[in-house]
Amino acid sequence: MHWLSWHPDAFARAARERKPILLSISASWCRACHEMDRTTYMDPVVIDLAAERYVAIRVDTDQRPDINDRYNLGGWPTTAFLTPEGTLIGGGTYLDPTRMAGVLRQVADAFTRMPEAAGRQPPAGDPDNPSAAAIAVADAEQVFATFDDAFGGFGIEPKFPLTSPLLLAMALYRDRPDPRLRVIVERTLDAMADGGLCDRASGGYYRYATTRDWQLPHEEQLLETNARLLATLAEAASTFGRDVDRDRTRRLAAFVVSLASPPGGYTGSATDTRVFAASTAHATTALLAAAELAGDRALAQSALRQFEAFVLTAYRPGGGVAHFVENGVRSGGLLADHVCAGIALLAAFAVTGDEPYRMMAEEVGLYALGAFAAPGGGFFDRIPDAADVGLLKDARIPYGDNCDAAVFFARLSRASRERAFEGVARAAFDRVAPLAARYGPDAARWLLAAREVRIR
Repeated sequence: MHWLSWHPDAFARAARERKPILLSISASWCRACHEMDRTTYMDPVVIDLAAERYVAIRVDTDQRPDINDRYNLGGWPTTAFLTPEGTLIGGGTYLDPTRMAGVLRQVADAFTRMPEAAGRQPPAGDPDNPSAAAIAVADAEQVFATFDDAFGGFGIEPKFPLTSPLLLAMALYRDRPDPRLRVIVERTLDAMADGGLCDRASGGYYRYATTRDWQLPHEEQLLETNARLLATLAEAASTFGRDVDRDRTRRLAAFVVSLASPPGGYTGSATDTRVFAASTAHATTALLAAAELAGDRALAQSALRQFEAFVLTAYRPGGGVAHFVENGVRSGGLLADHVCAGIALLAAFAVTGDEPYRMMAEEVGLYALGAFAAPGGGFFDRIPDAADVGLLKDARIPYGDNCDAAVFFARLSRASRERAFEGVARAAFDRVAPLAARYGPDAARWLLAAREVRIR
């Protein structure tokens, strides 16, 4: 397969040659992606059809989460078909060689017969943008409604290690010790650790399990997944005082530390050598929490050194935080990187009391305000570019990132004693209020933000 990068030139070529676009969204850590490369994209028939009738574009989900957020069709690999304008025609996930060859013929034939109709297909759905539809207010009852009493976690299968509802349960427990909330947290943490989700050799956790009882995991170990779980385990150990949670925190911290990159930061997965800003920031915040729990000064100092080394490479005054840096080239412009980096900087300030961390957090916050602020409050997910094509032209106000932005600016307001940041936090919180109820257990992110913004 001859893959082109996501670039306006590729779309211009598709328009010039009057061909649809085959968009493959892949991940270096994804076994199904590697399998599709090994089989489907090595098949001579598929290669010939793609070369003759398509412009083929490959996108790495970790490098371009903004593209993934707009075009992902249910997981990785995503196999999407677009018009030369970037409008989504259709697609799916994994396709074997025989089915792929048939789909390639069908889509290309339909596009040739009806190119104008194909171009008028509606764009991909945008679940993150508020609409004028009736607003359902999220509450804790909704968050915990799908808790699985038998096996822990939320929903039936597949089972993902959702952490925001566990953090909410612990926050509510500290307000009023309800045994049910403790059961939700401990049963879930025990089931994940004792089932198939935890790799006992490394101490790390896999991305998700395919069965209700946490067995048959997809064996990708991502930094962000493990960092979020590390922060949750440290919180559980602090809240409930169980030795088993302390031990799990220690082992998982060691796994996260093992992903440290010599130039600074932490690699995005156990198999991906790239360092990404948001996941490195998550890891830093979690490691500082684990270090505080254990009274481990060396762990805290190690985490701060790794984070500082990455920030020195990734941050530029007036240019914000790069998503990643490769061969001296910075790739950036994403809200999530700035919000997560800001939260990590404030965590470093809380641990050390060193004023430069607070000052740096304020710089990052001011940059985010200038670069991502949306009219009416809240934040867009990325900085627009004149060369944007397809759904990248859509301005999106993401639910999760705005919940995190509300947390960051609320904390920044308290750390800097600048009340204006409190208003920013409230505006981001309010902007995604219509969305929270759609997210089931992950409505907990909005409810946790409410506690930071001090809305009861």
